[in-house]
Amino acid sequence: MITITYCVPCDYLPRALWQAGELLRPLAESVSGLTLVPGTGGVYDVALGDTTLFSKAEEGRFPEVGELLEAAFKLLN
Repeated sequence: MITITYCVPCDYLPRALWQAGELLRPLAESVSGLTLVPGTGGVYDVALGDTTLFSKAEEGRFPEVGELLEAAFKLLN
């Protein structure tokens, strides 16, 4: 399961929706689903199962789709 936690007050939903689609295209047959989780405080985290693929708080920026896919494929294979 992919989980994208995004900040509602920051209006990160459009980015979360876009990245959800970009992740599901190549990963749809490898994951059980994708969940969007509303949050606050500037959060933008992407996880696969219990493993965090990316945290905006740690990196200080938003993730690129390519780096998310690379990290996901490493975990799945």
